[in-house]
Amino acid sequence: MTFDPAPRQSVSDHVFGRLRDAVVRGHYSPGDPLPSERELAATFAVNRHAIREALRRLQQLGLVKVSQGGATRVLDWRATAGLDLALALTTTDDVLPVPTIGRDVMEMRACIGADAARLCATRAGDAGRAAITAAAAGYADAAPDLARMAEADLAFWRRIVEASGNVAYLLAFNSLTAGSLAVGHMPAQSRTAELLDVAAHRALAGLIAGGDAAGAERAARALLAVPATEEIGSPRP
Repeated sequence: MTFDPAPRQSVSDHVFGRLRDAVVRGHYSPGDPLPSERELAATFAVNRHAIREALRRLQQLGLVKVSQGGATRVLDWRATAGLDLALALTTTDDVLPVPTIGRDVMEMRACIGADAARLCATRAGDAGRAAITAAAAGYADAAPDLARMAEADLAFWRRIVEASGNVAYLLAFNSLTAGSLAVGHMPAQSRTAELLDVAAHRALAGLIAGGDAAGAERAARALLAVPATEEIGSPRP
């Protein structure tokens, strides 16, 4: 594979982005060596410091293993990368080359949301329950404006995840809500029914406020159910 010379601005970012995309899109297979620093520097027309910085960032994402004095080898990103790979792609308006990524992310979202609601019903203090109830009321006030409801829905779930007391869920929530998380174009109708279901949001808030962990989990899972559509997750060409 050949690469274009880097632009003069953000040369390390350019090199990182091009190499990242080459690895993720399969131009290099797991175990393959990348070209040497000298070769990459000549190809991109940059100094070796920019190459080293780009390789360091690729290693942090779990895409390559950099060996001192040896070849930099490509890793299987499905086995070594984390959500930060998807986040890195959102800044370039790119997507993971996985046809089901949108569905997969929504399934993860449903699992985290349902369990966070369960935990929230048992762990949330008075302040947390009050914040969730207020967020549900704010959500209702946003109807029927879908754009405003989408923002209010995000605030509603943030209150739930925060009050669940699970920091790992909170960090995952932050990742899931950062940009599009590289899920590609998701049809508007895939979440319209969920967003317009004000009653379900209020009911969930009431179950949490009442300490009904099992009921809150069921209500959250039903609300976040993944739509049965083949369009979800189709990456942009």
